[in-house]
Amino acid sequence: MIHKPQSEISRSASPAPLPRIAITMGDPAGIGPEVVLKAVREPEILKACAPVIVGDAQLLAHTARTLDLQCGYDVVRADERLPDDFRDPIIFHLDNIESSVELGTESAAAGRAAAEYIKAAVELCGAGSVDAISTAPINKRSIFLAGYKFAGHTEYLAELSGTEEYAMAFVAANLRVVLLSTHVPLVEAISLVERDRIVRVVRLANREMRRWGIDRPRLAMAALNPHGAEGGLFGMEEASEIVPAIETCREREGIDVTGPYSADTVFLRASRGEFDVVVACYHDQAMIPVKCLSFGEAVNVTLGLPFIRTSVDHGTAFDIAGRGIAEHSSMVEAIKLAAQLAGYGESVRAL
Repeated sequence: MIHKPQSEISRSASPAPLPRIAITMGDPAGIGPEVVLKAVREPEILKACAPVIVGDAQLLAHTARTLDLQCGYDVVRADERLPDDFRDPIIFHLDNIESSVELGTESAAAGRAAAEYIKAAVELCGAGSVDAISTAPINKRSIFLAGYKFAGHTEYLAELSGTEEYAMAFVAANLRVVLLSTHVPLVEAISLVERDRIVRVVRLANREMRRWGIDRPRLAMAALNPHGAEGGLFGMEEASEIVPAIETCREREGIDVTGPYSADTVFLRASRGEFDVVVACYHDQAMIPVKCLSFGEAVNVTLGLPFIRTSVDHGTAFDIAGRGIAEHSSMVEAIKLAAQLAGYGESVRAL
């Protein structure tokens, strides 16, 4: 995007269009409606994008009345087109909340509604009506009760978009982390630390970081075992799977990836600027440093999709749903990052 000097811009010119970000409401029984309503009223969000809340207008209005939040937004029904030009938040209303949805409770009705918000957002993206998606949290048990088989947002978005190679990533302050596996038992996660999978994820991370504006990303591969296995004393996965994968990525594909580095230091080194991104071996290996460094403000990003998708770093928090005390910082950061990655905001090089 080319920015003209201020002197060349007419004083009478209309403001440049903002990216349209579809913001799914998440599980209606959780804190999603609350954090979304709180986020879209923030001046930094209104400056960064034109928000499109994908959810249920009646439930959002009820949430606003109960918690004394703003919700006097225009409503567009699912069979209607979004306006050609808008800057204030809009509610894309699906009218799919059943009376059986109860705050703080897992249910098939809530899971079905949450899944339908995700699908609608993907369809808006595919039609070119919005530029990116930012999602509020869903509840995996409710999704399962509704009959869906996906483990989380990442897998469902991949299914909806026909994406075969994808990965979960997180941005937390000065740290970027890509996960080799997501929500699987630890014993299964260990079995997934294998050569071909590592090559695919490293290749994907390298490609996506270049799309983010990093010309030659510096990737670090975390070790699986303590102290990087100490030459085989504490495990063999480093020697048998990780090192060969790194060599393949470096020698055959020219990717600047090094390691494996002991997981007790590599995330700190990356946060201090030594690496642009760390590839972690399993979910909690990645999430412990992410949440210690930036809990409540980290952002989940799905790599590999044909559209930009960001999300919060927390769950549905059923225990505080409807109490008005949910923190919305992560929702704000997720929406801002979606706008930046859509190509309209400030450079992502500083992320």
